[in-house]
Amino acid sequence: MLVPVLSLASAALALICGLLLPWTITPIVIGLTYAIAALGVSVMVRAGQVSFGHAMYACISAYTVAFLARAFPQLDAIVLIVAGAAASLVCSAIIGVFIVRYRGIFFGMLNLALSMVLYALLGKLYHLTGGTDGIRLNRPEILGMVLERGPFEIALLVLTLLLSLVLAWWVQRYFRSGSGEALSGIKTNETRLEYLGFSAWYVMWKGYLLSAVVVGFSGSLLALMQGLVTPDIGAWLRSGEFVFITILGGAGHAAGAFLGAFGFEAVKLVSAAWFPGLWQFLLGFTLVVVIFIFPTGFVGQLMRRKRTQAGA
Repeated sequence: MLVPVLSLASAALALICGLLLPWTITPIVIGLTYAIAALGVSVMVRAGQVSFGHAMYACISAYTVAFLARAFPQLDAIVLIVAGAAASLVCSAIIGVFIVRYRGIFFGMLNLALSMVLYALLGKLYHLTGGTDGIRLNRPEILGMVLERGPFEIALLVLTLLLSLVLAWWVQRYFRSGSGEALSGIKTNETRLEYLGFSAWYVMWKGYLLSAVVVGFSGSLLALMQGLVTPDIGAWLRSGEFVFITILGGAGHAAGAFLGAFGFEAVKLVSAAWFPGLWQFLLGFTLVVVIFIFPTGFVGQLMRRKRTQAGA
């Protein structure tokens, strides 16, 4: 009960901060898109698999939003967000058929290779994608309302907060379901899972689809917030940041992605402001410290303390 209450309180605090300080809306929304993407990556981490190319699904969703918004300017923002996530679902269903057969470094590198191919194509197909200049979006309607920039950003903040809560609840429910427990079984003992009658391939495939769809939602929201879609959304560095956040927050609970994103953005903003030449060093140093002190991430440490107090 404590986690839902804290989640709602955090969402309310973020909304109040955005209303009182409009300049914070953009970093809050972008930070939440990172958290949502890390939430998707954490699904695969539950199976012991780390993907270094999941940013390609954020990129697929973002470009789907851009293409649809350009072709059909009358489409509502809600429709664009759902369409972007649906595009990630379709692509992951096809890619996942063969990629979930691999484990460990092969799984991570195959995702990375595919994301790099997509990144290169988007940069080269200038007549379709605008190359590295990207595609600019006009502000779409939200629930049938045509809004100016300020109200549009507030509406997008509310929408992002609501979607973050829903996706966190969805992923956490999946973790506690039979499919989620089976996915964890791949990490501990895949052979035993097969002997119990589960298809490890099918369990991984379903988890891969969920992971890609969640990351896809982050890409759709980011496209609307930025108003510009470029190949950088699918760059391998972006995938690395998603993995960084996942490790920082921990994959033991859906809340870990949001704690990790908060820590990531806080360290990045503070270090960029005070030590602009060393911010990457400080980010890396922070990750090393977290791995040594909290090997299961922030949420893993909190869960261990909770179990210790319950045992006492």
